[in-house]
Order: sequence, then C-alpha cells, then structure tokens
Amino acid sequence: MGLHDECGVVGVFGCENAASLTYFGLVSLQHRGQESAGIAVSDGQTIKLKKSLGLVGDIFNQDDFAELKGSISVGHVRYATAGGRTIENAQPFFNTFKLGSLALAHNGQLVNYEPLREMLEDAGSTFSSSSDTEVILKLIARSYKKGLELALKNTIQLIKGSYALCIITEDTLIGVRDSNGIRPLCLGKVGDGYIMASESCAIDAVNGEYIRDIAPGEIVMISKDGIKSFMSEEKIQKQTCVFEYVYFARPDSVIDGISVQEARYKMGAALAKESSVAADVVIGVPDSGIGAAIGYSRETGIPYVTGIVKNKYIGRTFIAPTQAERENMVYVKLNALRSDLDGKRVVVIDDSIVRGTTSRRLVQILRRAGAKEVHFRVSSPPVKFPCHLGIDTPSKNELISSAHDVEEIRKEIGADSLAFISLKGMISALIDCNPSANGFCRGCFCGEYPVK
Repeated sequence: MGLHDECGVVGVFGCENAASLTYFGLVSLQHRGQESAGIAVSDGQTIKLKKSLGLVGDIFNQDDFAELKGSISVGHVRYATAGGRTIENAQPFFNTFKLGSLALAHNGQLVNYEPLREMLEDAGSTFSSSSDTEVILKLIARSYKKGLELALKNTIQLIKGSYALCIITEDTLIGVRDSNGIRPLCLGKVGDGYIMASESCAIDAVNGEYIRDIAPGEIVMISKDGIKSFMSEEKIQKQTCVFEYVYFARPDSVIDGISVQEARYKMGAALAKESSVAADVVIGVPDSGIGAAIGYSRETGIPYVTGIVKNKYIGRTFIAPTQAERENMVYVKLNALRSDLDGKRVVVIDDSIVRGTTSRRLVQILRRAGAKEVHFRVSSPPVKFPCHLGIDTPSKNELISSAHDVEEIRKEIGADSLAFISLKGMISALIDCNPSANGFCRGCFCGEYPVK
C-alpha cells in the first residue's frame, strides 16, 4: 500500500487512426491509473466519447474503433484522488455548448477546487461529478465566447495546483502544463501528426518521435495551421514532482531531460555512498526499486540478484475487503527466491516506506526464504507529509515517518538495519543526470509545497 499517482493523459492530432494511437498510448501509461479509462475523438465536426471503469484493454474493442473515427483524440487513465471511484468521475470530460464542444483530460489536482466550484454553481453551472477536472472544463466553456486562446488564459489565471491537461475541440489539440511543471507532459511526432503524453514511453509505444517536454506554464495549440505555443502569464518556477523519478514513471521514460532509469541508478549509487553495509547480495523491490538496487550494487560491488518475484497478474490491492487482508495481499503480490537468498546477508532496496506495513511483510518474506540478515535501504527520504498536488498519499497520522524516527521504523519493520537516502543526496543524483535540471517539488519530505 504505497503512493499512487493520479492519472495519465494522451492527445493525438492529425492522424487518421487517432483513437487507436491514443489506445496504445494509454496502455503504455496504464501504470499511472487502473480505475477507469476513456477516449474522445473528433472527426472535425463532432466529438464522440467512450469511457468506463476498468483497464484500457478491457474497456475498448475493435467495434469501438470503428465508431471512434477521427484524426484528433484525447485519452485518459485514472487513479482517483479528488472525487470518488465512480463512472461519473471517469475522464475525459466532455461538454457541448453554444459555441462548440470540448473534451478534457487532466493529470494533477487543484488546491482551490472547492471555491471555484462554488463560484460556478452560484453562476448557474451544474455538475455531474465530484471531480476537479469538471471545474476546469466549465471555466474554459464559460470564457469560450472570447475565443479559445483567451478562454485558456483566463482559466489558468484562476486554477491553482498541479495540472497537465490534454484538451480537444472539433479541430484543435491543446496541451497545458501548470506553471510549476509539477506533473509531466511531453510532445512528439507520429506519422504526419503529433502526440502529447504524460510520459515519453507513450510516444515510443506508437512508434513516434519524442520532440520535447511541454515547459512549465506553457500552452501548446495544434491545428491545421500548425503548432502555436505561448506562456501563461503566471510566474514560472519549475518544481517537477520528484516522485516521478523515484516511483511513478516507467523506467524507459525521459522527463524534463532526465532518464528515469538513469535517475534510479544514480539514487541507488548515492544511497550506497551514504549508507553501505557489509552484505552478500543486493535485491530490488519490483518494479521501481530495481534501478536503485542495480545502482547500489554497481557502487558497492555487492552482486545484484533477482531475489524477489512479482506476480504480474495480481488485481488492485484495495479490492480486499479489510485493511488486514489488503496488507496480506503483499504475500500474493511478492515472493522471494530462496536460491538467491538462503544463508545470505541481503540488502533490499525499495523506493519508499509509507505506512510500513508492506515493508514489514517484505522483511518477513525474505527471512522466510532463509535470509541471514536483512538490511533495508530506501531510495527516497522519509515521507512525512501528505501530498495535495495529485498523489494519493495517506493522511499525516498514517505516514510512519511523520511520527517515528529511523530506529523506531527499523524495529517496526523488523530489519537488521535501515537507512533512507538524504534529500540532498537524492536531488544531487537527479542533477547528476542532467546538470541543467533545477527545481523539484519535495513537499512530501519537508512540508514545503510550490502551491500554498
């Protein structure tokens, strides 16, 4: 039961099979959300939409693509933070009004969602969901008579928080990234058209060519007239979510000029420099702990072995009805390789410790497989504060590091030793990957957020 990112978005322009390209892009972003998915497509005149609860591959079939014809599309995969787990909150959101239609997909979370919704309701707007995304859609629609560009600018002046948006009208694809660049969004070329996506792995999935990241505060509009880009008037202060590199993003993605896998290697190496320990093998908790484990192994010279096998077909852990059963799902999800661990001193690398329950059961699994010593190392600093910007974190009193020091946590999880990477070490590892990189949101570690 760790941290969960909210969503992944994909937008396609100028491709005959836009819906199917969006589908493949969403499949490659499935790790960012498994609760619902949807695709909206424009044929130049009208926008059609299909969305449902479930995984991308279970929602769409061949008949859907015969229906979803058009060269402009937007898609979304969702993990709920703002708003409950219902079909009403599935995205993209779609609205038809006097001047046209909009479909919008959003990754992130608004911190001023409630007052904005109240303002819109007072002005006569009605809502079909409890999602902050619908507020963004209504704000754009409200200003649309002034033109799309001005409607976007007016909306961005009002909304506060984290957002990477993909929006389509009947004839335009738009990408917007918040002025801190907290959530990722990139641009690529595919065939004669373009693609935008939360991660570059989605561009690779459609055999596209990555062009660049959308800059913090940038609005990109793609139409038959070409690409138009302009900055929102807000002050830009880049603060990419550091957990994209630690945990959320796929290792084959590049975000803001930093290779995710390279970042994990460097974090593992930094962890080894700060807190190495005598051991026989190094293992990583699949999937996001593996890169850091390889980096730790290279730095220390201690052999890396597989050690842990992950069941790739396990359902979401929250479907177990009680908290105790959810915690015990770890035994179903992960198992240890006795041949790698029996009689060995083991260093196990994980990306984070949130509540501590998963880590405790992991240590038990390793000892059951014969590990003589278990040394737990974590490739992010202690998570002490909840996130308000698009990550589903437990409340502060559920975060084990908010109330316990490292030695208390070590005893709680049953490890022989425990160490976290320092905040300085983690940021240095990221800058080591790209010396021009600057500005990372680290609110969950120190309580200082880029958005109040």
